[in-house]
Amino acid sequence: MKLKSLILGSVAAAGLSTAGFAADLGVLTSLDVCDELGLSGLTISSDTNCLQISGSVSYEMNFGNFNGKTVIASLPTPGLVIKDIDAPDTVAGNSNDWNSKVESWLKFVGTASSDFGPARAVIKIKNENKSVFTNGVLGAAGDQKDNKFFMDEAYVQVGDATVLSAGKKGSIFNKGDDEAFGFLGLFASSKEDKGVIGSDEYYKAFTATGGHVIQLESSFGNGVVGKIGLESIDKAGTLVGVIDYAGDTVTAHISAAAGGLLDGIASAADTYAIHAGFTGTFDAFKVRAALAAGGSTLAGDQTSYLNGLATAQGTFDMFTIAASAEVLSTTTAAGVRSTGYGFGGSVGATVSEGVSVNLGGRYFGQDVSGSGAGYQVAAQLVAALSESITVTGEVGIYGKTERTIAVVAPAMSDVYGSATLAWNPKGGFTSSVGATVQQNGAYKVTFKAAKAFQ
Repeated sequence: MKLKSLILGSVAAAGLSTAGFAADLGVLTSLDVCDELGLSGLTISSDTNCLQISGSVSYEMNFGNFNGKTVIASLPTPGLVIKDIDAPDTVAGNSNDWNSKVESWLKFVGTASSDFGPARAVIKIKNENKSVFTNGVLGAAGDQKDNKFFMDEAYVQVGDATVLSAGKKGSIFNKGDDEAFGFLGLFASSKEDKGVIGSDEYYKAFTATGGHVIQLESSFGNGVVGKIGLESIDKAGTLVGVIDYAGDTVTAHISAAAGGLLDGIASAADTYAIHAGFTGTFDAFKVRAALAAGGSTLAGDQTSYLNGLATAQGTFDMFTIAASAEVLSTTTAAGVRSTGYGFGGSVGATVSEGVSVNLGGRYFGQDVSGSGAGYQVAAQLVAALSESITVTGEVGIYGKTERTIAVVAPAMSDVYGSATLAWNPKGGFTSSVGATVQQNGAYKVTFKAAKAFQ
């Protein structure tokens, strides 16, 4: 009994000593400041500030013979590749292709109370390190990345119902409420960012992307939030305005942006962009519609795009049925217009506990000669072997129809099969290993692992 009392007394004395030493350093072991601010997670508190720390590390490796590409669907004017698939390299000699990529980020948010609500300083550093090998040789410089750690975000923010932000930050331009329902989605909608607008360089030329910003966001009540900001101040400047709505069964928004406000001259930065989306959830049914438009306001430049999407999903006992349609229309600077149309649908069923199957197809065609229309049909099986292990298998076919309006584009098809074993042992750790083989001779083995913390 005396020994137990001695041990407990020693632990208590050590705790008090540590707390006093930490106080001398200006750091408290208690989380009173964080609790008062309603903040949780991985935190450190001082007398006035709560510091939240979060981050993530992800790794991916691909090995096989896959760096050749075959275009399945595109808009030849202005040269947008909608979907391409892997193909084997034809270079003689070593045909092994592989790449290795590590992505990581670390974010610090320091918060304190102010007369206007929580005052925050946000710093996020990021790194992407990637090596690409084609036919056993390190690829072109443009395929490699070693950007060290760079400042992805650095801004200050204050407010509660009304929030003012300034510094280096992402855009307030809302591009949500526009992902197609269903197993496969749609070809154009699945390109890079899912939805009616992509993240590639073509769309970046017109859409607000943040940068150096001054932003103001305010809640008007009843689910309505208004946002206005001056973004890309480190470039030519873009004015952005957003109205968001979130109700019990409906979410919706409209975003608008106008570029080239600060330079005072006619330039390629003189652009506009609009994005609107709506999602309604009504018992067993979901419906969604979205529209995106953008282009140049420069005199004599007719560059523009107009993309739309409509999708619906219904759940009936063990079945889930989805159908979607999309349209993409682009105009070059010279006024040449190209339009493509896409359709998709899927049926999913829960066969038993932890086992489900999905059947789906999608199509994208364009009204120009030369490249035909692309399609995909696939079947998928998902089985949960345990709480942490899931197996996914898929077989399908990609194809392209023949089109002979002006230029002969021969039809082609490519059957493929894939299998993935995913492991999620909790603790924020996820990993998977998978393989894909194709009729055209391409094959790829993929390993992924990631861990996030906050």
